[in-house]
Amino acid sequence: MSDKKTILPYLAGLCFSVLFGLSFIFSKEGLEVLDPFHLLTFRFAAAVLLLNVLRYTGMICIDLKTKRMKTLLSLSLFQPVIYFICEMIGLNKTTASEAGMMIALIPVASVILAVLFLKERPTRAQLFFIACSVFGVFFIMAMAGSVDVGGNFQGMLILLGAVFAASTYNILAKKSSLHFSSIEITYVMMTVGLIVFSSISILQHLMKGELNLFFQPLQQPQAIVSVFYLGFLSSVIGFFMMNYMLSKVEATKASVFSNLITVISISAGVVLLNDPFYWYHIIGGLLIIIGVWGTNYFSRPQASVLKEAVASCE
Repeated sequence: MSDKKTILPYLAGLCFSVLFGLSFIFSKEGLEVLDPFHLLTFRFAAAVLLLNVLRYTGMICIDLKTKRMKTLLSLSLFQPVIYFICEMIGLNKTTASEAGMMIALIPVASVILAVLFLKERPTRAQLFFIACSVFGVFFIMAMAGSVDVGGNFQGMLILLGAVFAASTYNILAKKSSLHFSSIEITYVMMTVGLIVFSSISILQHLMKGELNLFFQPLQQPQAIVSVFYLGFLSSVIGFFMMNYMLSKVEATKASVFSNLITVISISAGVVLLNDPFYWYHIIGGLLIIIGVWGTNYFSRPQASVLKEAVASCE
């Protein structure tokens, strides 16, 4: 039984890594027929619909304790609200491969936030590998600008916002997991996402006088497939698996799975979407991945971000 409990969090990490890695592909496909906030509205509507069906059929239990909702709502502000705003806008200006490379920086950003807000002291080796990852990002951004590939530079800069939002989320998720189950955290996140993104999308349609066309894109199979994958598989199953793993595994171990997301997203983007893949992507990507690996490998086991977060709640 103990072996099963040990393996399950890592199987959950493998599952959400694959789902999130492929989500960039379906997001790019969806953005071809839907505006960013319109796609996010349908994505979270599908997620909330599925969660409520499971809830009211008794397949999942949701018992929200209002006295702890402040922490959970703060969590939802960073993920999904800020994260997805930055991801969708950034993804609309970059390729799926470039977005995957940027997401690989989440573990590095977690260490930086720990230094700034938790007074954690990184090792010298960590500082070196953090610099390595950061250099890799700026190398790609600089080269992208030099070869004139449109809005890629601006898009990658926006994606950095998603990276730091996800890093903050990792800290707050551990706090929330002390009082809520993984499915309850996922439920509130999806509901907040639906409220925020649908409000923005409806307002955009009202300003354009196109509210009557709100559901028209769903007549296209491309939109349906994207919404199904992003709403049901990526949002519900993916976030549940991630929240479960974060409640069981230390930050330094959990964050390594972002490397797998990067590998999957880059491979899928090049193979399935024919994303342009230049020589500087290889060099910059290797620097990012090496930096992320080193940041985790040379971390202080007793000073991980999530452990600090737990200590602050005890």
